[in-house]
Amino acid sequence: MSQSDSAISLEVAGNEMLVTLQGTSYALIYSKRVGAPGLLAKDFMRDDDPCITVTSAEFLEVAWKVAIEKARELWWIVET
Repeated sequence: MSQSDSAISLEVAGNEMLVTLQGTSYALIYSKRVGAPGLLAKDFMRDDDPCITVTSAEFLEVAWKVAIEKARELWWIVET
């Protein structure tokens, strides 16, 4: 991803986390699924932001890694 990883923002509220790329239209919400492992992605963009060179696919890849790391830190995901 050509944007700095420091431009990725993550906010946690309840059982959801919002991941955004600052200064772009890229954002998505991950939810902790009650009674099920993993995260559920919702409310995410499907189109590339024409104002930057980072594609939506590149953002989704980085956002997933950041969300998984945070989910492990919060004990939402436990390695067995």
